[in-house]
Amino acid sequence: MNCNAPLITDSLNTWLNYWGHVHVTGIDLGLERVIPVAEKLGVTRPSAKVLTVAGTNGKGSTTTTLAAILRAQGYNVGLYQSPHVYRFNERVKINGVEVADHLLVEAFVLVDQARRDCGLSLSFFEATSLAAFLIFQQQQCDVWVLEVGLGGRLDVVNVINPDVAVITNIGIDHVEWIGDTIEKIAFEKAGIIRPNIPVVFAGQQQIPQAIQDKVTECHAKLYAVNRDYFFHDAENEQYWNFASAARTLRLPLGHLALDNIAAAVAAIHVSGLEVSLHALTVGIENARLAGRFDVRKIAGKTVIFDAGHNPHGVEFLLRNLQKLMQKQKKFTEILTIFSMLGDKDINSVVKLLKGSTLKWKIAELNVPRAADLAQLSSALNTENNVEQFENIKAAFESALAEVKDNQIILVCGSFHTLEAIWECLEEWQ
Repeated sequence: MNCNAPLITDSLNTWLNYWGHVHVTGIDLGLERVIPVAEKLGVTRPSAKVLTVAGTNGKGSTTTTLAAILRAQGYNVGLYQSPHVYRFNERVKINGVEVADHLLVEAFVLVDQARRDCGLSLSFFEATSLAAFLIFQQQQCDVWVLEVGLGGRLDVVNVINPDVAVITNIGIDHVEWIGDTIEKIAFEKAGIIRPNIPVVFAGQQQIPQAIQDKVTECHAKLYAVNRDYFFHDAENEQYWNFASAARTLRLPLGHLALDNIAAAVAAIHVSGLEVSLHALTVGIENARLAGRFDVRKIAGKTVIFDAGHNPHGVEFLLRNLQKLMQKQKKFTEILTIFSMLGDKDINSVVKLLKGSTLKWKIAELNVPRAADLAQLSSALNTENNVEQFENIKAAFESALAEVKDNQIILVCGSFHTLEAIWECLEEWQ
């Protein structure tokens, strides 16, 4: 806690490394340390409208769509997301543009001074989140769109009172931190709900009792999918319909998961923000998110990057993969570059992917929580088409060298799997 801080003239990477070592643990849920620092910085009561999104999957797509729609309407929009795929700046955007290094460094100086004045340490995620809020305030953003990092109730994002709360879905993930049942996890997600605000629940499941209880306690207004708003698949391959008691809209299909796009549209409608049909259309068409069924051409080959790391995320990946292969019939086989973190449900993810994968190329990630080759191999023990590599880059190079015209390369399992390749993209362009 008393280590020497970098200077304002130091690089962003120097500051990020510093925040990675100030606190004793990387994840330390709870707001006791964060709130005094946030109050010292003056970021706890923004004059902006705040839309906060929690959930097991879909947070990134929902926040991306929200920000794109609001930007199309002309609002000055701050968007905070995590984790990043390629560079830290992806986490903090204003009007769709990643903030510059110098703005982050200037904010980090102020955050560090505030936490020292309070005699407290902050985790990497806490410090960087507070820096994002400070930047949004300094840049006078009209709307803050905030993605919860982990859970909700005890996540640093929850120091900011939202005007609209969105919960995308509830699934089993991060059990060591937020619980091992749907109701326990729902209780944590429901922690973002505040008195008398609209709450959008977008999960394709029965509304958990914990969310119902929190809504009742707070006298909040719940808007649930398939009850208060509805969305219908595309009439063709270009449009879909959104419907509520107040309106019916015909909207473009977009590039992200439709249930998350619909959640964003529902949140816009209950937010009180003025948004035209034109802005909805433009925003949906422009909303793209790196690492979510991200189809690219690399060295002339078709590569799909997807960061899905739990069963729900992989089911979304497979649905989109099926649609792509139905549309582009030349593709009939998949080569999968695969690795995961050791504390994830590797067996369930592999079980889902097995039916689509012709050949697996696996390697350990170069991060502390990485699954080792023994874990990965154990999950794949019934597969006889598995190749092991020293690292993800080597696995990807092998796939590029052998992929045929009827094959797609799929890179999946973790944001870290994607990052290991994205760091080297220029070599293959």
